[in-house]
Amino acid sequence: MTSQTSPWVRLVQGLDRFSEWTGKALSWLSLVMVLLTFAVVVLRYAFDLGWISMQESITYLHATLFMLGAAYTLQQDAHVRVDIFYQRLSPRGKAWVDLLGTLFLLLPVCSFILWVSWDYVAESWHVREASREAGGLPGVYLLKTLILLLPALLLLQGFALFLRNLLFLGGKIERRGDQKPEAPNA
Repeated sequence: MTSQTSPWVRLVQGLDRFSEWTGKALSWLSLVMVLLTFAVVVLRYAFDLGWISMQESITYLHATLFMLGAAYTLQQDAHVRVDIFYQRLSPRGKAWVDLLGTLFLLLPVCSFILWVSWDYVAESWHVREASREAGGLPGVYLLKTLILLLPALLLLQGFALFLRNLLFLGGKIERRGDQKPEAPNA
């Protein structure tokens, strides 16, 4: 390991910081979503009031939280993993699995989603698509933009994951997350 940080390491760190910041900022949407859901229920059942736009805003928040939070979840290594052999692998073996999985699965799938959804989202922007419900939110085209932002953010974080594993395999950085603290014996 060198004392001077290479540009590739700085790039990985910058992409990780971006995903970290995005995820933490998005986490506040879950609180807003819970409060709005509570308000919708109280208004409907206690006061017999309700607005379609308020109900749709919960859907928008949920979609935003899920779609834009996926890259943060990847950065935190918190996605669901079907782990049959991975846990038994050495750190180098895990790095190879992560590197090849990113290269041959994550990056192509995200690129495909970006490519096939581009026209769909562009058409929504072209007509400034709005809710079909009377009193609904006017920005359906903004909601559909999340379909493009999801793979774009995952591509950035996937690139960081690929580089991190490549740098580890080249001996330039330590692999993070392999030294998990053991649970105390009860």
